[in-house]
Amino acid sequence: MQSNNPVFRRSEEFNRSGAAAYQGFGEPQYGGYQQPGYPAPEAPTGARQGRMTIDSVVQSTAITLAVVFLTAAATWILTPSIEGADVAEDLAPLYAASAIGGILAFVLSLVNSFKRQISPALVLAFAAAEGVALGAISKTFDAFIGDTIVLQAVLGTMAAFAGTLAAYKFFDIQVGNKFRTMVTAAMFGMVGLGLMEIVLSMFSADLGLFGFGPLGLLFAVAGLVLGVFMLVMDFDFVEQGVRNGIPERESWRASFAMTVSLVWIYTNLLRILAILQQD
Repeated sequence: MQSNNPVFRRSEEFNRSGAAAYQGFGEPQYGGYQQPGYPAPEAPTGARQGRMTIDSVVQSTAITLAVVFLTAAATWILTPSIEGADVAEDLAPLYAASAIGGILAFVLSLVNSFKRQISPALVLAFAAAEGVALGAISKTFDAFIGDTIVLQAVLGTMAAFAGTLAAYKFFDIQVGNKFRTMVTAAMFGMVGLGLMEIVLSMFSADLGLFGFGPLGLLFAVAGLVLGVFMLVMDFDFVEQGVRNGIPERESWRASFAMTVSLVWIYTNLLRILAILQQD
C-alpha cells in the first residue's frame, strides 16, 4: 500500500503490503542454522512489539486531543479579557499567542509529516503548540462574534467527525490512489494560498481569503470539505494499518493525522460561522 499522504508516506510500515507488514510482528523470523538441542537465537532488543489496534489509535488520539484542549483552555484563561477601552492592548497577547503557537505548530507538523520514525513527544509538542494557537484564535472570535460561536464550532467539528466515520463505515467508502492524490494536492494548494495571503497581507495587498466577504466564505467552505476528505483518508490508513499489523507506535502517527484534520475542520467551521453571524 503506497500512500500519497505526506503524513503516512514517510512511514515504511504503512506502505508495506499486508504480508510484508506482518513480517516481524508475530513470531521472530531469523536466518541462520539452529543446531539440534540448542535454544533458538534470541530476538534482538525491540524486535517484538505490539501491533496497532483501534484501541491504541483511540487512546493516542484521545491523549493528543486532550493536550490540544488543555493548552487551548490555559491560553484562554491566562490571556487578558477583551473588554473596555483597551481593546488593542488586550488583543496584543492573543495575536502573539496565535502567531507563536501557529508558527511552532506548522514547523512541528512538517517535522512529524516527514519523519520516518514517529515520535510521540513531537506529536504532543505539536498538540500543545496547536492548542495555544487555537485558544487565542477562539477567544478572539468569541469576543467579537459571541453567540456561543466557539461551542457551535466544537460541536460542529464533533458532528463532522462522527458523520464522516459513519459514512465511511456504512457506505463502505473505498479510497483509491486518484482520491489520495487529489486531496493531497488540494491540501498543499490551500496551504500555499494561505501562506501567500499572509505574505501579501504584510504589504496590505491581501486577496481576502481570510476575510469575511464572499471569497473568504468560499475559501472556508472549500477548506471544510477538504478537511472531511482528509478524515476519510485518515480512517482508510488506520483501517489498512490495523489489517497489516503495523507497530503500535504508528498509532501516534494516525493520531497526529486525525488531529491535523480535526483542527483544519474546526478553524474553517469557526470562520464560516463568524461570516454567517456577522452583522
